[in-house]
Amino acid sequence: MSHAAVGAPGTPRRYLHSLWLLSARDLKVRYATSWLGYLWSVLDPLVMSAIYWFVFTQVFKRGSIGEEPYIVFLILALLPWVWFNTSVSDFTRAFRKDARLVRSTSIPRSIWVNRIVLSKGMEFLFAIPVLALFVIANADKVTIGWSLLWFPVAVLLQTLLLVGLGLLVAPLCVLYADLERTTALILRALFYASPVIYSVNNLPAPFDVIGAFNPLAGIFTLYRVGFFPDQWHTTTILISVVMTIGIFVLGLWVFRSLERSVLKEL
Repeated sequence: MSHAAVGAPGTPRRYLHSLWLLSARDLKVRYATSWLGYLWSVLDPLVMSAIYWFVFTQVFKRGSIGEEPYIVFLILALLPWVWFNTSVSDFTRAFRKDARLVRSTSIPRSIWVNRIVLSKGMEFLFAIPVLALFVIANADKVTIGWSLLWFPVAVLLQTLLLVGLGLLVAPLCVLYADLERTTALILRALFYASPVIYSVNNLPAPFDVIGAFNPLAGIFTLYRVGFFPDQWHTTTILISVVMTIGIFVLGLWVFRSLERSVLKEL
């Protein structure tokens, strides 16, 4: 393939081409070694949704937690949560997994983070038809309006948040090995600290204020407002936007500061 087709070395076009190739490779490896293939993209959030739906609607009376239909309410947050959780988990091994390539290639090292965001993000998009099926099955209980335009905004915000976290977590995990296990523990706690099985509006004081500073709170809210307009929470969304941008800027600064140290450690 000629340079003209993919761009000259060091150009944004070449970077995007390399990013696409690496992300596509990750997806091919994931699906080629699995009989279920595509189903794995939706099986995890689907099983989680079924479990939480059963527990909170059949075993316990959840009261005012969430919205009806609860299964749609759950899936709208569980799908992006799986994208977030799997991406951050992979960030901890982003450089060590392909240490030889990271050291030997001339492409910007940030691509090893961004390829994870893109490949996991594509799996998230592959799972959207499952969400659509549940929405159609509950069409009489779901309100679909112009607020649905906030859904792609949520996708963009989550992408920005993940890139920032990846640029922050990946180099730190190379320099401090214990951070990989620490990150796993934080992710477990963060699941329950994020409005996945409940709504931002369900948090009592002072946890409603504290919870608003979790950037996922506003992002998950944006995913849901297209189907549940009452979920709109201006303060939480604005805080999430500010925090997402702040984490992205911090990630860029940390990555640039530690890049040489990381290469020496690999």
